[in-house]
Amino acid sequence: MKMLANRSVAPPMRGGSERRTVGSEEFFTEQREQMVRRQIARRGIKDAAILRAMRAVPREAFVPAAHSHAAYKDTPLPIPASQTISQPYVVALMLNALDLEAEDRALEVGSGSGYAAALLGQIVREVHAVERHKELVAYARTRLDELGYANVHVHHSDGTTGWPPAAPYDAIMVSASGPDVPASLREQLAVGGRLIMPVGGARDLQTLLLVQRLPDAPDGPRYRQKDLGGVRFVPLIGEEGW
Repeated sequence: MKMLANRSVAPPMRGGSERRTVGSEEFFTEQREQMVRRQIARRGIKDAAILRAMRAVPREAFVPAAHSHAAYKDTPLPIPASQTISQPYVVALMLNALDLEAEDRALEVGSGSGYAAALLGQIVREVHAVERHKELVAYARTRLDELGYANVHVHHSDGTTGWPPAAPYDAIMVSASGPDVPASLREQLAVGGRLIMPVGGARDLQTLLLVQRLPDAPDGPRYRQKDLGGVRFVPLIGEEGW
């Protein structure tokens, strides 16, 4: 598997019988395993498919080379277009809340670097990801193509209106905060489908909402909504966002 991260040689890390060179493939593999154990599993994420995906997807490949050494820290990191790649635990939390199945078809809105879409692609059958920044569409496609994630498709469009050509979706993950859940995204959920999205102003602590589409009533669609707590995300810009 071809990696995109910086592989420059630096002084070896201290400790351990097998020494790891900062920036080496062994270093990143060790850091990834520590992230899964300490940041993800230890904080209550037990879904085996999510843990496998987070062990498999190289986060260092989705951040700029200058930040690759920090790829497995429990924090967001900058990416092009003045955007960020989300904190690993928050991504895992959102994936866990979606209760994903192997045969699901998923939509990600605000794909950014492509990291969350790559994780989704390791768990479900097919992923469509939408990003409004053309620069980030190229950035994500390059990394996903180089890593061989053929079931993940990145589109340049207004994510607030979803991606109708491939709807309906069993799961929708929105990686930016809007004033409310866009009507278009609700409509693109399959019956029984789940949507997760932060709602609230860009300067405020936002609320992470989980929405499930119920069987339609005679007068139209029905949804169940659950508050999963406070988060902070970049704003969702577009026709049905800010």
